[in-house]
Amino acid sequence: MKFDFDAEYFNPKDVLECGQVFRFAPHKYGYVVCSADKACYVHSDGIKTVVESDYPDYFYNYFDLGRDYAAIVELAKSYDIPVLTHCAEAAKGLRLLRQDPEETIFSFIISQNNNIPRIKGIIERICASLGEKRSFCEGEYYTFPTAEKIGGMPPEFYKSLGAGYRDAYLSETGRRIAGEGIEHLKALDERQLRKALLGYKGIGPKVADCICLFGFSKAANFPVDTWIEKIYREDFGGQLKDRNRINEYFCNLFGEYAGFIQQYLFYGKRANL
Repeated sequence: MKFDFDAEYFNPKDVLECGQVFRFAPHKYGYVVCSADKACYVHSDGIKTVVESDYPDYFYNYFDLGRDYAAIVELAKSYDIPVLTHCAEAAKGLRLLRQDPEETIFSFIISQNNNIPRIKGIIERICASLGEKRSFCEGEYYTFPTAEKIGGMPPEFYKSLGAGYRDAYLSETGRRIAGEGIEHLKALDERQLRKALLGYKGIGPKVADCICLFGFSKAANFPVDTWIEKIYREDFGGQLKDRNRINEYFCNLFGEYAGFIQQYLFYGKRANL
């Protein structure tokens, strides 16, 4: 099955290559995207963006297609901050994905102090080792493994797949989630969820903010990394040094839409749009 959407506010390249997700690969005229145990093929001609999948409802929600991004772009521009106005307009095809929460937790544990090609490689090796092989779009993909499977492997297994010091984080957090589940996390508000995530092995403030934003759709979160620090200093004239305080500054400034604005700024500046 397939459905289409206005490409002006749904550019697959902007959505997938802005750093919020790692399980995708170029295919024909677009990308094959994997999430949890599902896959889709997304492509665009610049007028319409088309999503093809056996799980249309899942990917309609995954790409957040029920939200009016034209209004969010206008909101971002209404702050009359030059860098934000430029980035929001240049990256208006970007959307915040509503990713599988469990997969997002493990993916962003892997992401810390890492680069995107290496993150993607580690995740794919874990999926190939512990996931199930599926056929899709003239090819194959592997499902993301369950917490039970991740927690059932020792740290040495993840080290052998290139995870480095994150090996123990994956093993221990996998065992914890296998035992507790994550349903209790879904009921928490932004602040409660962030605090709870910080109690998991291998999750610091920036990773917690990413998980809140990309895995639990808590849009008031504003992850702060090296790029955001640079934007804060150069474009907002900021003097703060502590990332937690920079996070508070942006969250207070942009409120419930902070996460959307973070992505416009981060991607717009990093991609030099």
